[in-house]
Amino acid sequence: MMFTMQQLSLFSLLLSFFAVVSALPLAVRDVFVPPVTYPHAGTVWKVGQHHNVTWDTSNAPAQITNKVGQVVLAKGGILDNEHPLAKGFDILRGHIEVKVPNVEPGHDYTIVLFGDSGNDSAEFTITK
Repeated sequence: MMFTMQQLSLFSLLLSFFAVVSALPLAVRDVFVPPVTYPHAGTVWKVGQHHNVTWDTSNAPAQITNKVGQVVLAKGGILDNEHPLAKGFDILRGHIEVKVPNVEPGHDYTIVLFGDSGNDSAEFTITK
């Protein structure tokens, strides 16, 4: 099968067009990674208490991919995704109240804030 010069030129043009279009972003999206401000290093929580987990929303971009937040407790870097402390809240809220679950005492707990991305707190302590 032979192609004419005109057909090959058209094919090359279309191929170039599709390459350029596929390289363009689908939409402008910014990843929002708000720093967790509480709990911080030196914080001590007691099982059963209620605390406000807080994060800084002052540098939030105009377009956030996922505004639905979730707070998860982690111990030694292992997340307890099966039992989130809070979920379904607006990440731009900047705080959410959680109840300290009945866990083993330890000094290597962190809070992980999910939404547009994940960000964790400094290590803190939970006691009985």
